[in-house]
Amino acid sequence: MSSEKQARGSMSILFLVVLIDMIGFTLVIPFLTYFIQDLAQGDGFSDVGARDRWVGIVLAAYTFGQFIFTPILGTLSDRIGRRPIILFGLVSNTIFLISFGLSGSLWFALIVRFLAGAGNGNIAVARAYVGDISTPGETAGRMGMIGAAFGLGFMIGPFIGGVLTDPATTIGGIFDTTWWAAHPYFLPCLFAGSLSATSFICALTYLPESLPIDARAKVDDGAPKGLNRVIKNLVGVRDLSAPVRRLILVNALFLLSFTMMHATFILFTGMAVIDGGLGYDAYQNGLIFAYVGLVGVIVQGGLIRPLVKRFNPRNLMIIGILVCGLGLGWIPYLEPTPFAIGLVAMTCIAVGNGLFQPTQNTLLTFEARAQNLDLGRVMGSQEGFGALSRVIGPVFAGFVWAETVDGTGFWTYHTVFRICGIIMVIAAIAQIGLKLTPNVEEE
Repeated sequence: MSSEKQARGSMSILFLVVLIDMIGFTLVIPFLTYFIQDLAQGDGFSDVGARDRWVGIVLAAYTFGQFIFTPILGTLSDRIGRRPIILFGLVSNTIFLISFGLSGSLWFALIVRFLAGAGNGNIAVARAYVGDISTPGETAGRMGMIGAAFGLGFMIGPFIGGVLTDPATTIGGIFDTTWWAAHPYFLPCLFAGSLSATSFICALTYLPESLPIDARAKVDDGAPKGLNRVIKNLVGVRDLSAPVRRLILVNALFLLSFTMMHATFILFTGMAVIDGGLGYDAYQNGLIFAYVGLVGVIVQGGLIRPLVKRFNPRNLMIIGILVCGLGLGWIPYLEPTPFAIGLVAMTCIAVGNGLFQPTQNTLLTFEARAQNLDLGRVMGSQEGFGALSRVIGPVFAGFVWAETVDGTGFWTYHTVFRICGIIMVIAAIAQIGLKLTPNVEEE
């Protein structure tokens, strides 16, 4: 088999691995809020605020596990190869996705989600795998394939999660039993775990190692590894140029606001209409998030290239922040009907995110090169602060929601979404004050 043909085969398996990873990660979105609410009530948290606070905590547990262990797994893949770490991640996915569906207490669910995040460094290692097997001219296109799998998984996962939730009621037939009625969230987790097991068999059979043994020896060069490297990147951001620091800050603020919405969106949509919510179930929420994924794929996969060619990336970045912020701030003012109005707000969020992410990364790359900075170090700092935002956002949002959901006057369930909008405005203001190196925006 020629090396080119082997590389194409490896990319196909890698695409499948990342796709299934994202399906497994996003499949829980439509029902996780309801699941944690049920577990919290079962553990004695009858107060609405105290119960809902756990949603943010459990959401953050996964990203916290990733924050700590992904750099460790990445370093380990440098030493023993990419393939063993990818296989380990698929086994971890299989075990902990199925275990999560069987959770009978909050603490078990919390631990399982943390371990799921800790064991899954596959997306980061997959990118390293692409770098191993690609020439500079091939890298961008193949990284685009990984991004496409990421977006496709975000579109498919929530839809499947919504459809398969509570099969005793929604599907019936063989699922119309007492056991399935008592475990309404197990089927989507079983489905995701089965997909991951299938992906493991494919990778075990067809995915070769990408990092030669002699290349592994060169990796251990005395530089900080694992979590030490993340900490060094976080602390070392102060030594980067002011424009680069500003771009990293804007990205961290954007992600903070975005993940706050993720933690509380279904708390709002699932709230009873009489209490000001929308009364949606897991299926309806699954449709909404699938729609967000679809719009994201369209924007990032088809529209962003012609837009960047025609318009200044910096202006597109500002528009993305403001449009996304508009959608976030709009959420608590939605009504149960018409459903289409809710989709307009979610379109703003998806389009804004689709405009922001690629333009921000483009500007950061160009600025780092213009300043002769090490791109790996710059991207490492951005990823470190982004990971912190993804950990802090859900917890902060959960506590704000818990303190205001039963409030009156200004401090109500609207508060957390208003804060999301305010953070986006702050990010836009910070970006407006950004002074880039001359000609960066024209590259």
